[in-house]
Amino acid sequence: MTELMSKGIELMLAGMTIVFLFLTMLVVAINMMSSFIERFFPETPNLAGTAATSSSGIDKNIIAAITAAVHQHRNKQQ
Repeated sequence: MTELMSKGIELMLAGMTIVFLFLTMLVVAINMMSSFIERFFPETPNLAGTAATSSSGIDKNIIAAITAAVHQHRNKQQ
């Protein structure tokens, strides 16, 4: 019985170690890819042709359309 428990604990520790190493390698790979993308493909601000946006970053035309739709819906309900 003790041999079976020791084998089970050994298998559990091996599995946990493998999962930990895999997740560590995954985090390192994601960070490396992120730094690679930022280095070779920097994000440049597109100032020409930008739409009018509010302080929240949403296009003012979209806000106006949503407001009109809500207003129309409320008028229909009454």
